[in-house]
Amino acid sequence: MNPEANRFGKGIKFISVSDILNNDYIDYDRIIMAVTPSKKELEEFGVKRGDILFQRSSETLEDVGRANVYMDDRIALFGGFVIRGKKKSEYEPYFMRYALSAPINRKKIIVKGAGAQHFNIGQDGLSKVLMNIPDIDEQTKIGHLLRLIDERITTQNKIIDNLQSLIKGLNDSFHDNQQGEAISFGELGHSYSGLSGKSGDDFGQGSPYITYLNVFQNNVIDEEQIGLVNVDANESQNTISYGDILFTLSSETPEETGIGSVYLGQSGKYYLNSFCFGVRINHPQKVYPPYLAHLVSSSQFRKFVYPLAQGSTRFNLQKNDFMKKKFMLLPIEKQKEIAKTLNTLHNKLSVEYKLLDLYSIQKAHLLRSMFI
Repeated sequence: MNPEANRFGKGIKFISVSDILNNDYIDYDRIIMAVTPSKKELEEFGVKRGDILFQRSSETLEDVGRANVYMDDRIALFGGFVIRGKKKSEYEPYFMRYALSAPINRKKIIVKGAGAQHFNIGQDGLSKVLMNIPDIDEQTKIGHLLRLIDERITTQNKIIDNLQSLIKGLNDSFHDNQQGEAISFGELGHSYSGLSGKSGDDFGQGSPYITYLNVFQNNVIDEEQIGLVNVDANESQNTISYGDILFTLSSETPEETGIGSVYLGQSGKYYLNSFCFGVRINHPQKVYPPYLAHLVSSSQFRKFVYPLAQGSTRFNLQKNDFMKKKFMLLPIEKQKEIAKTLNTLHNKLSVEYKLLDLYSIQKAHLLRSMFI
């Protein structure tokens, strides 16, 4: 089915490939696209509760033939990018959705994909995939169990999202219209550069260094995300110390330029990647290092950095201007209060992420062990 463009946006919901890939199951309210079909199209392409929908083509072999199940009583439509499964009386829909995503069955489907740069699978290929299917009662139990785990994973993600929103809101409120000292990083300390004189051959072994992504992705440097680089004993390279603030120098967008992260470890022998620079605080009586992780991630501090990013297709932080520009630094006792409150919430967030990982591991284990 290839509806004209002016038929889209109204009428009956139209299931796209993204609906198949992005949802744990498909229901009418989650579908974004809509189309006005003819009577013939409605009869031929109508989807009913329990229908299995397959992605026909993909740019990667690993994604070809991914499947989902439609679980709504209202009729929807599907198009030429999907294949509809049949014989609903022989399977429980939720079970089949999980069965088709189980590693052992994904392997059977993937080998039926054909192509070089773009991979496709058809009805003939899918019809030759053999799966071990228990009786309907067992399917119902398995489907129900895995559905409960999925619902718990969904709830866990909502808990994480809400906690992240709370942390961001509190952090911004703590830094909104607060009274403190107008000061620059140049007055607080000095800057230093990352690694210099290195080529691609120098990386992958040797001494530990802080990667760009470690700085970009974490408010506090994660010592489990460390890279390796060869540094000779006679080389003059800067190493980081406790309380140093590390900033990215460039990005494709001004919003992502000058992202900061704080080192709170004790190693003292980490190098810094070439695309970041560090700021070392020389006045510890003015700054509480754990607080800096929250300062550099606040909306107010990000607004402080935006004007210093210059470029067109790629934006670079003007380090000299950055070191001279003044910002509001709160009294150190206030810094400690903010850090204590937000660190407690961050610790809670870490626990919730670990729970999410455990639920995901449990589901993956069941998909491997229950479908053999």
